Amino acid sequence: MLPSSTRSRRGDIWAHLWPMTKETDGNVIIEFAFIAPVLVVLVVNILDFSSLIWDKMEVDYSAQMGAQAAYKTCSTGTLPASSNCASLNTVVTTAIQSTSLGTRVTLATGSPSETYYCASGTTLESVAVYSYAPTLAGMSLASTQTLTSKSIERLK
Repeated sequence: MLPSSTRSRRGDIWAHLWPMTKETDGNVIIEFAFIAPVLVVLVVNILDFSSLIWDKMEVDYSAQMGAQAAYKTCSTGTLPASSNCASLNTVVTTAIQSTSLGTRVTLATGSPSETYYCASGTTLESVAVYSYAPTLAGMSLASTQTLTSKSIERLK
């Protein structure tokens, strides 16, 4: 057993040191400063990849809308068709630009195409093209790319 004078000195030192162990005001800010850049990069990449996936779905939807508009406009006659649809480009362009991408989505060169007189039936094809760019290109893993989608409607 320690003498009482030693115990009281230890008690006095401990009484002075104990409040310092509870003071962590600056530690949280410093720790957050280390972690924040990593969190920001993760959030930016999640947003960019979500945007890329959404835009790809919208391009697919645009191509489907174009093919359906072509079907509604150009399948009114008797089949097999003997001539191409006169207003096909205008109808398909209007349809593919009716999505949330608007005028940023365009028809691919040579699209829409009509394939008539084939033995297996008649088809209308729509190809939508969209240029995707990430929100913050310097921090994102997603790259700038051209999204394309193709949709085919078969006329019976």
